[in-house]
Amino acid sequence: MNLLHFINAFFGDGAHWHGYNGIPTRVGEHVGYTLEALAIAALIALPVGLVTGHYGRGGNVLAMIAVAGRALPTFGLLVLMTLMVGFGMVNVMTPLVVLAVPPILVTTYEAMRSVDPSPVDAARGMGMSEAGVLFQVELPAALPLILGGLRSGAIQIVSTATIAAYVSLGGLGRYIVDGLYQRDYEKVVGGATLVAGLALVTLAVFWALGRFAVSRGVRQRA
Repeated sequence: MNLLHFINAFFGDGAHWHGYNGIPTRVGEHVGYTLEALAIAALIALPVGLVTGHYGRGGNVLAMIAVAGRALPTFGLLVLMTLMVGFGMVNVMTPLVVLAVPPILVTTYEAMRSVDPSPVDAARGMGMSEAGVLFQVELPAALPLILGGLRSGAIQIVSTATIAAYVSLGGLGRYIVDGLYQRDYEKVVGGATLVAGLALVTLAVFWALGRFAVSRGVRQRA
């Protein structure tokens, strides 16, 4: 039986489209985990990246934090958190946030440092406050790269949020974990296909967001 057969069998089964274990429910859970983890990671990483990038200090420290965050094994951290706090959302959110913070943090810092200094100096010369320079001059110019960091973090979360199934939560990982346990490879392939599809949808969302949020002049320079 080939891969396409498994995919057709999974999506062609009407039972997979209804009920608690149906595709709409599992996709909704997976999206919920992704949005929650991405929001927490952005609340942590964006302010730090913006401020350090604005003042040009702390780049080496951020690089060390990023390397440390990427070196942590996600599944190992999930197991450790489960042993410490038990089953629940905290032990799932922690490794997902740790995974997403480094690309957002480092990319935001680099985006701020890559802004042309000429308009920044001109804004300061006109008496604009540091907050005004940051949010009105630097942030709009750095936005394309910042969105790239958010996109990278979101893709990593979407791909990794399947770990929630290992601690009895939902999401698309439920199909993969349950399918492996039941030796139902149709379910495993279907779940993996849904995760890949959701990752592609995430890319499309950030592409549309970039077209909407970034000015045409900045897009052309980027």
